[in-house]
Amino acid sequence: MTATADTAAPAHAARSTGSRQLAGTGTLLRFALRRDRALIPVWVAVNALMVLSMPGTIKGLYGTAAERADLMRQMETNASLRALVGPVFDDSLGALTAWRVGLYAGALAAVMSLLIVVRHTRDEEESGRQEVVASGMVGRRASLTAALLAAAVANAVLALLVFVGLAGQGAAGAFALGLGMAGIGMLFATMAAIVAQLTESARLARGLTAAVLGGAFVLRAAGDSATDDGSSVLTWVSPLGWLENLRAFAGERWWVLLLIAGATVAQGAVAYALAGRRDLGMSFLPTRPGPAAGRLRTAGALAWRLQRGGVLGWSIGFFLAGVVYGGMTEGAADLVGDNEQAREIIERMGGQAGLTDAFVSAMIGMLGLIAALYVVASVLRLSGEETSGRAEPVLAGAVGRLRWAAGHLVIAFGGAALIMLLAGLGFAAGYGQDFGAILGACLVQLPAVWVIGGAAVLLHGLLPRAAVAGWAVAGAVLLLGWVGPALDVPQSVLDVSPYGHLPKLPGGEMDWSPVLVLLVIAAALVGAGLAGLRRRDLTT
Repeated sequence: MTATADTAAPAHAARSTGSRQLAGTGTLLRFALRRDRALIPVWVAVNALMVLSMPGTIKGLYGTAAERADLMRQMETNASLRALVGPVFDDSLGALTAWRVGLYAGALAAVMSLLIVVRHTRDEEESGRQEVVASGMVGRRASLTAALLAAAVANAVLALLVFVGLAGQGAAGAFALGLGMAGIGMLFATMAAIVAQLTESARLARGLTAAVLGGAFVLRAAGDSATDDGSSVLTWVSPLGWLENLRAFAGERWWVLLLIAGATVAQGAVAYALAGRRDLGMSFLPTRPGPAAGRLRTAGALAWRLQRGGVLGWSIGFFLAGVVYGGMTEGAADLVGDNEQAREIIERMGGQAGLTDAFVSAMIGMLGLIAALYVVASVLRLSGEETSGRAEPVLAGAVGRLRWAAGHLVIAFGGAALIMLLAGLGFAAGYGQDFGAILGACLVQLPAVWVIGGAAVLLHGLLPRAAVAGWAVAGAVLLLGWVGPALDVPQSVLDVSPYGHLPKLPGGEMDWSPVLVLLVIAAALVGAGLAGLRRRDLTT
């Protein structure tokens, strides 16, 4: 009797300790889902719409079995396109859907998940809100658990939508693709949970996790360019390569899901172990204390110090993307061949010039759309500095609000010009010709990019609590530019986006009128936003 009681006591104590560690998880989860009631639905809807719209698009492009078989044969010999979208494993509509958007949908799920986890862990600690929450009856690991559960809810909804929407193409394939996308999302969610405890900055945690995602894409691209069946070692080193080798709709390899699940569980265990070994607000890789090297005598110098890492990362990424797109230009033209539907989509995106020029214009347009994400992130750094309380000490000195904001806006708008310039240099290097025309085509994207940045400035200045809606504006524009032409969306709808009014270069005629109008709109949005910032109270 005594022995049994003695044995049961430690087990009961362990259960009690475990329950205390997770106390308040349900409440924090409900709070997280409430805070993300706009963010999560937008991310899930955009990702699901991109996937579910693809079978109809592919059927329009490759309507016969012969055309789809020919596509497979061409992809076997086109290393550049395999690097971009991966190899084709089957010619069914479901398999071609998984091939065309599976990697990008998995990457979007990863970005959504890392943003959710960092937002509800390191962001909360950095702002000081977590300390207030922890003063109540909240366990040490409750916040981390709630953040991971919020990411799990978002990924589960995404998987369900993909399964229901693609079940008509094959239930097993739809189930595998949905689970694979959700699994990649949770893999990067647990990775973000680890990185958020290694660093003291939420911005750095997001940047490092996103850098790992970018590295995974590069490794997979290098592996797929070397082999046509996803068997390269480099492909298997990348988590995105695991999603590809799941082979949804093409003889599913269910054991790959175990690989994803095992890595996710292992990373989750590391994250929970780290959470129990550090103090609130601290990190395992603390920021080096001052004095800072160099001069920080102006608001612009401070803004550059804060954002230079992001500018460097985006610059490298855009240059490499330009090289890849430039290198695949000739191969892409050969792949389209006589397919009229594919030709029409490229011409809707890139203009009515020759196919090669239209393809170049379409790819540069895609880089311009992605540049909108950079400018929004950079502009919203103002919001982060303000809500965290770091802006208040700066503004308490001899620095006015407009001067403080101008430092960050120069980095945002000037950085957008820099990354598009580097994209043009990379594209010209990869393509090997038409240097001036390609550079001009990249720079003509800037007025539209700056309009999106101006919208973010306006939201921050007039509606600071709704500044995050700048991401929704950029996401809507990206969706229109990416999916709209393939779905044959009316031109009047495409013209809602500022990108719909830009000249289609190279190959098209240069029209300065829309460029100047967009520049005026961007200037007006920035001016209105700065006027609002000058008049309102700071948010905390």
